[in-house]
Amino acid sequence: MATFSATKVSEATVEHPRDLVWDVLTDAAAIARLTPLVHSITAKGDLWRWQLVRIPVLGQSFELGFTEAMSYDPKTTITFAHAPSGKDSERAGTDGRYDLSDAGTGSTHLRIELTVTVDLPFPRLAKPAIQATMQGVLAAMGSGFGRAIDKELRSRATPPR
Repeated sequence: MATFSATKVSEATVEHPRDLVWDVLTDAAAIARLTPLVHSITAKGDLWRWQLVRIPVLGQSFELGFTEAMSYDPKTTITFAHAPSGKDSERAGTDGRYDLSDAGTGSTHLRIELTVTVDLPFPRLAKPAIQATMQGVLAAMGSGFGRAIDKELRSRATPPR
């Protein structure tokens, strides 16, 4: 087993108020529904257990799950850190944060930074290929999440008829 990691930073101005963006980002069920390659997120207090779908890597596929400890500075910052339970062996985890700030009338500046770390049964020599795959997966997840959260925010902002 070797350990591999990849980091992604994204920033955008979201044309919705910070309260609404915060509500979505703190809703585990919504995050699971909106994030590509995520099968489910089970929240137990400030611990979120993520379960991903099978992800192909260099001719093999891996179904990874990990636990994240969430902490909140209301409507400003959400931080998350890998917090594996003692009974489970977790080969993956993330560390990162969401930062929210006002960006003009009714808009929110959203910055997302995350680092994904995985232990995979590949030699260290495979590092460039593994990290390229990880960056590709993170990019796909990020762009899919961006489209999905925009649609979710629009639907939550529109009053029911």
